[in-house]
Amino acid sequence: MPKHVIIIGGGLAGVSAAHTCIQGGCNVTLLDKEAFLGGNSTKATSGINGAGSNSQKKNGVPDNAQKFYEDTVRSATGIKKGDLPSDAWYELGKVLTYESADAVHWIQQSFGLALDTTSRLGGHSFPRTHRSSSGGKFPGMEITYALIEAYEKLCKQQPEKYNLVNRARVNKLLKCPTSGRVTGVQYATKGGNKTVTGTAVVIATGGYGAGVLEAGSLLQKVRKDLYDKKLPTTNGKHCTGDGIMIAQDIGGGAVGLNDVQVHPTGLVNPKLPNERTLFLAAGALRGEGGILLDREGNRFCNDLGTRDYVTGKMWSHKKGPYRLVLNSKCSKNIAWHCAHYCGRGVMKKVNHGTELAKEMGISPSALENTFNKYNEFFKNDSDPWGKPADFYRGTPWTLNDEFHVAVVTPVVHYTMGGLHIDNKANVLRADNKQPIAGLYAAGECAGGVHGRNRLGGSALLECVVFGRKAGKSVVEYVKSVQEDTPTVAGSVVTITVPQADGSSITVQISGNGVNTGAPNKSSGTPAAAPAEAAELKNYTLKEVSKHNNESDCWVVVNNQVLDCTEFMNDHPGGKMAIMTFAGKDASEEFNMVHDKNVVEKYASEYIVGNLKPSAKL
Repeated sequence: MPKHVIIIGGGLAGVSAAHTCIQGGCNVTLLDKEAFLGGNSTKATSGINGAGSNSQKKNGVPDNAQKFYEDTVRSATGIKKGDLPSDAWYELGKVLTYESADAVHWIQQSFGLALDTTSRLGGHSFPRTHRSSSGGKFPGMEITYALIEAYEKLCKQQPEKYNLVNRARVNKLLKCPTSGRVTGVQYATKGGNKTVTGTAVVIATGGYGAGVLEAGSLLQKVRKDLYDKKLPTTNGKHCTGDGIMIAQDIGGGAVGLNDVQVHPTGLVNPKLPNERTLFLAAGALRGEGGILLDREGNRFCNDLGTRDYVTGKMWSHKKGPYRLVLNSKCSKNIAWHCAHYCGRGVMKKVNHGTELAKEMGISPSALENTFNKYNEFFKNDSDPWGKPADFYRGTPWTLNDEFHVAVVTPVVHYTMGGLHIDNKANVLRADNKQPIAGLYAAGECAGGVHGRNRLGGSALLECVVFGRKAGKSVVEYVKSVQEDTPTVAGSVVTITVPQADGSSITVQISGNGVNTGAPNKSSGTPAAAPAEAAELKNYTLKEVSKHNNESDCWVVVNNQVLDCTEFMNDHPGGKMAIMTFAGKDASEEFNMVHDKNVVEKYASEYIVGNLKPSAKL
């Protein structure tokens, strides 16, 4: 009989673990506290790292795992130059980098994604951050949704094996009182606490970066300095460290909780300057040649330095607002990203350097002077901040060009600390550093993978490498573990397996045998017959435009009018992504990042009407 595995969290780490368990013959229940799967994984903008991949070989990139390992160790330790001491090298970094190419190949082969082009991000020796050259979606969304859709399809086809429960906030891990191994979870729903039991549990709940917005949060406890700065964050509201805390409640250890990454390029919307949940400017923008300028139009750092370095330079330089600028040659290679950011109102395209200077409030001559210096640094390989000439893109820079420009600011982005795991993704006890039987962790909730600072492109990689690692460990574990079945007559273990339609199947195991209950609906009353669909009203754009605030927000998507007032709180991309288009037609930007069936699939109940044909301009 296949063993039942419980996975907490539906981001890339969770669905990577789920598919690996399924490929190993396990049944899976996946729980997520949000209304939709994806988490922060869908927001990843640059891509997934891989060293020695097939795509790199086709593009003539002479990369290898050992070089990637060295880059990772230098970022993790802060030792930027010179020989690395022997104690700087660490096992989880080796797992991450040496299994990186296999992770990329697994996504390509199992889910049919191209991932055929690479960029060099800050701190990397080679272009190794993979994305699909066709564009159409951010890499995080493309990769994560491919795995989500494959899992959702399995849940529909084989609900007796695979289940998905949303709006389920896990608040407790269950352990067998005799063996001590983890055998299930308790989770909160609107109807109260429920339990589901199985053979093993994988925690993939993400980090705790959203705590910068919440008093009493885990982040405030471990990094009060960042909390007190009132920094913005790129994290969704779900990133509060739940998985870390429930594991600690049963003796799980944690490492590096004070290691929180502040990314230098959160994108500021000029119309919402006080918004504290921001979009991230992909590191690939600088990888393709974008440069950072202060308020006087001067460079102040190595644009491709590691994230902690660039953020530190911003804070010490103290000449904000800072801007990220790409000329036409740079933006050409990452055009989809630029168009998306412009559509979101966080980037602007200007037609000439004089227009850029006006936008920045400086003279054209000051900007031209910066460009001339930059061209000379490239020509002579003499950058005063140490940017190598072969890392430059888009030269020569002149005023006679088009530019993309965005105001950027440091933003809480990623938490390197988390649960203490070993190289097989076992969660280790705090007291004796031994594995907690039946408990695994993967993704941002696991600590020790990136040290003090994570390299760009390694978040998605960590999710896949350690999600698969956790899945493989579970598959091996369930082969040998004996179920904690009571043998004393009269004692009973109850296993509840949620079903995709909201029902559940209950299995009771006792000394007298097994009793399987029929599926039970969450409510005891029969479901009412579906109401006949009301005819939808037609609206003009002028009528839609009146619904333009948080308490009354309508948006047009592909000629359908949606009332997003309640939905925006569940939107995976956050409230700001919707409020940017309150009372407007968001079709063009929506179609840049979503499949056209997304509304019918996930938000059909929010459709209130259609756009009048005469209003389709």
